Amino acid sequence: MTTLTPIDAKALARRLEAGELTLIDVREPDEFAREHINGAVSLPLSRLEAGHVALRGVTPVAFTCRTGMRTNSNCARLAAHVGEPAYVLDGGLDGWKKAGLTTNADRKAPIDIMRQVQITAGGIVVTGAVLAMAVNPAFIWLSAFIGAGLVFAGSTGWCGMAKLLSAMPWNRRTA
Repeated sequence: MTTLTPIDAKALARRLEAGELTLIDVREPDEFAREHINGAVSLPLSRLEAGHVALRGVTPVAFTCRTGMRTNSNCARLAAHVGEPAYVLDGGLDGWKKAGLTTNADRKAPIDIMRQVQITAGGIVVTGAVLAMAVNPAFIWLSAFIGAGLVFAGSTGWCGMAKLLSAMPWNRRTA
């Protein structure tokens, strides 16, 4: 069985420059659009099995995400699609930047949907709590509703707020 070997950012940069590796970014498309390592290929974890991707026979592969947690927690899934040798970037994109290496960043791209959900949900919960204390105790139900929605999203993997936010004009791609 293939195992993913950790590789530090500087070593990965040298191997990428020499054309010895293919770098696969497993983050979602909105995260990749905002910032990624030059030359990385976007292949979100959510689409890995759906696309029946087999990367065997290509150059050795290295995987990355933002912090390294996503790739490390999915090593077995990723390794099932590649041959030997295969790598995982230590510290992910954050580790790459800490090593002083450059990225391709588009600050005009919207922040990723899950961060938008966290900001929106947190804002609504705080608003509900403040209104419950200052105006009417019934406003606490606003906070409770958002909390229940977050529990549902975490339990099922389906987030209505994320679906709603992804339809907002700032998240739509222009043709």
